[in-house]
Amino acid sequence: PAAIDAFAQQLRGELITRSSPGYDDARKVYNAMIDRKPLLIARCDDVADVIASVNFARDNHLLLAISGGGHNGPGLGTCDGGLVIDLSQMNGIRVDPVARTARVEGGALLGAVDHATHAFGLAVPAGIIASTGVGGLTLGGGVGHLSRKSGLAIDHMIEADIVLADGSLVVANKDQNADLFWAIRGGGGNFGVVVSFLFSLDPISIDYAGPMFWTLDKSTDVLKWYREFLPSAPDDLNCFFAFVVVPPGPPFPEELHGQTMCGIVWCYTGPLDKGEEVFAPIRAKFGAPALDWVG
Repeated sequence: PAAIDAFAQQLRGELITRSSPGYDDARKVYNAMIDRKPLLIARCDDVADVIASVNFARDNHLLLAISGGGHNGPGLGTCDGGLVIDLSQMNGIRVDPVARTARVEGGALLGAVDHATHAFGLAVPAGIIASTGVGGLTLGGGVGHLSRKSGLAIDHMIEADIVLADGSLVVANKDQNADLFWAIRGGGGNFGVVVSFLFSLDPISIDYAGPMFWTLDKSTDVLKWYREFLPSAPDDLNCFFAFVVVPPGPPFPEELHGQTMCGIVWCYTGPLDKGEEVFAPIRAKFGAPALDWVG
């Protein structure tokens, strides 16, 4: 208890223990199948908090987990009996529209990044779900709606500020700590805590996008066509196939609620006046989709 109290005094942010009122909410991750109970959750406000947390975990031989958006499927953003570094309060974003870059803190979510960059007609090609954390997605590669046109999120990562296991803060880019920069560009976790990223931005402002769903009996034909179509599709057109269960609520039409369907989620970043022309043959291919929200 004395060591934990001393640690809490070092933090500008909040230290959450198993007896804290908000503990159960704080330990939740996106995958509800993951139900882990860390000993401590350090909700960091700044880099100094992250350094203090890394030092505390190392000095006390605690398992350490890093939580950004909490979307990681296996639940690597939490742990049993250890310390979770919660970066959710470190979510600042600064866009430089002249240099076409964005400095993004490690706890930012993709929706916030999109909002900040969109004001300048720019975008980071990252992910498909607004509530995903930019940190975990980027360090895993970063596939998204803009991948065919712009590549992965790591292709746009210029540098990162990282707290290492010894508590030091370093910059990793092509010139400084180049080996570490190589490692985090797709190597996942365990190299340190990335407290901020610097991304280059692409001039993408508005796209022609959305899902199309077809009834399950058409899935074989749709999937065969998709397999043949995708290799020759233009780079401006991104798409992914999915089997989906339509959620039983708005905005989905009531007659589709609970149905298992096949679908393609589209994202076209070419000229908007060409959007209807691009999708006309797709819409006609299997008859009208049961749901068409592309626009």
